[in-house]
Amino acid sequence: MRLPDPALVVLVGASGSGKSTWAAERYRPQEVVSSDALRGVVGSGDHDLDASADAFAILEQVVAARLGRGLCTVVDTLGLDAVRRTGWLAAARSAGLPAVAVVLATPDAECRRRNAARDVPVPAPVLAGQLKRMRVAAEELAAEGWDVVVVDGSGAAAEGPPVPHTAASTPERRTSAGVEVVLQVSRFPWGEDPARWLTGLALEADRLGLAGIALMDHLVQIPQVGRAWEPIPEPYVTLGLLAGLDTGLRLGTLVTPLTLRPAGVVAKAVATLDALSGGRAFVGVGAGWWEREHLGFGVPFPSARERLDLLEDGIETMRALWAPGTKAWEGSRVRLPETTCYPRPAADVPIVVGGSGERRTLRIAARLGDGCNLPSDPEVLAAKVAVLRAHCADLGRDPAEVAVTVLDLPVVGHDRDDAWRRVERLRGRTAAATYAARHHAGTAATHAERYEKLAGEGVETVFLALADLSGPEDLERLAPLLA
Repeated sequence: MRLPDPALVVLVGASGSGKSTWAAERYRPQEVVSSDALRGVVGSGDHDLDASADAFAILEQVVAARLGRGLCTVVDTLGLDAVRRTGWLAAARSAGLPAVAVVLATPDAECRRRNAARDVPVPAPVLAGQLKRMRVAAEELAAEGWDVVVVDGSGAAAEGPPVPHTAASTPERRTSAGVEVVLQVSRFPWGEDPARWLTGLALEADRLGLAGIALMDHLVQIPQVGRAWEPIPEPYVTLGLLAGLDTGLRLGTLVTPLTLRPAGVVAKAVATLDALSGGRAFVGVGAGWWEREHLGFGVPFPSARERLDLLEDGIETMRALWAPGTKAWEGSRVRLPETTCYPRPAADVPIVVGGSGERRTLRIAARLGDGCNLPSDPEVLAAKVAVLRAHCADLGRDPAEVAVTVLDLPVVGHDRDDAWRRVERLRGRTAAATYAARHHAGTAATHAERYEKLAGEGVETVFLALADLSGPEDLERLAPLLA
């Protein structure tokens, strides 16, 4: 497309998107005003961030002078600051020049690859923030009134070293019904070699096509799963071990009670996990419910209202600490004197709110969550989803922004006889028929049909926990469910 000339041309793109190359191929050096180049003039080099204020002050003077003389002016910065963009647009209007925005729509993975190859790369969390801003830039530009908006996707991946494994480059793992299945591990019968048991489980889950692994977060094994003296590891240490494996699994907790750890400390742990795993972390958070584990470890167990306050404040705190920059934060509920939390996450970390309290918990999920974890029983699920969507409507939020996830506790057998044998081993004093119905005892194929129905109800992720999980070999019976 032939652009108007002379004109104001503002480049919009993340670091590594190819803005400077694009400009150099089309315009004379005198026509390009680069913030990086000006940092090199007034500072110690192109990447001297301490010189940014002086560099932009000069950039604004140069742009104003060139436009005032009716000269073609190409602004080579990130172009992601809407306030700066609209200022340049107004200056072009005053000078009677056309205003052009050129969006460098280079794939995220390619931006990351190019950035990593630089002598002085932009920190990964900063680049992640730029890539996130790029997703809304097109909508902003359309509303700002530019004469021409060009989206250039010619910066697609070129020959080069392999791109590090990131969330952006991990293919989605979903069933034929479109549901992703994450293995929720709540019991740990690992024998004499815990690390080998855990890594074997993760590698087999990855081989079979499970989308991720979620670890239950408790200090003492809960009575619904096992006995108090059975092992239950600290989840973030354990997830760090799994992050070192060569898998595509998403890694996180379901769920972390924000009564057990300060939310800022959880934010630090999750950000580190995301950096180590290349952007594959998620975090489930809840208000906490089990008094025994709190008192046994010397942790206060506040009232239900206070626990929900901690949950709401905690999510706001985590988001503040993961945002770009280190400035002070003052939100609707939380004030922080600074937000210095490095490493930042490598990608956007989904926050899943666990719990189904209709008045408060689901409202917190509707306001602050990326997802909400609910029971998988169809009738209960439908009622809770209706409440969640009502809260979204009341808060003015699109319900599609809050993913519906469920925790499923199925009995899965190789065949019908095997399923019933498992029921007999697991049911305790509960009647066999009652236990089988409660846990939908059957083959993987019957559970696949259930998940298809759950998908029809809007469920995106099933966290699947096996009550009789003993080791990696137990996952093989899930294969037909994942095919």
